[in-house]
Amino acid sequence: MSKKLLVATHNQGKVAEFAEMLADLQVEWLSLADIGLGQETAVAETELTFVGNAILKARVYAQQTGLLTLADDSGLEVDALDGAPGIYTARYGGSELTHVERYQFLLQNMHDIPWEKRTARFRCVIVLANPVGKILTTAAGSCEGMIALEPAGNGGFGYDPIFYLPGREQTMAQVDTAVKHQISHRGQALYALAPKLKDLFA
Repeated sequence: MSKKLLVATHNQGKVAEFAEMLADLQVEWLSLADIGLGQETAVAETELTFVGNAILKARVYAQQTGLLTLADDSGLEVDALDGAPGIYTARYGGSELTHVERYQFLLQNMHDIPWEKRTARFRCVIVLANPVGKILTTAAGSCEGMIALEPAGNGGFGYDPIFYLPGREQTMAQVDTAVKHQISHRGQALYALAPKLKDLFA
């Protein structure tokens, strides 16, 4: 078995985050960019669920590259917005928006929602496919919180500055990185997948 593991993303920050969380896994972590696949090769996320999109990406990139491939799909579900933005989290408000503009757009859409009804959660599904595209395992994680009234914190990315954690009285962008790895939706899913990865690379 190759000691290389492809993460189906062009986001180097995400690859670094995965590698940091599973630092004891002796593999070479690769992004799509690392193996010469540019944005033009992006798989259209046509499924209607997180797990569907994750499976789609894992299968396609594993078959294209012949590498063991991890793919994730994640998003933010806001109860007051009937679960939106959901699977459209990354392009909520339009694909041309920056991360800051995107969470500001969400805050604008919630300007009249009282605090007690601002419940939300991050969800993540991670899928592992073998080099021929067979799905080996899936794992999911979720993190409950509230949509803050205004952004706070400089850590993390995406919607982290407006995702408030009531038990910690901080946003996800304010918590320590090590803590975030333990409580985040992505961290939970990746740690659940870890035993399978360790078996494969043992």
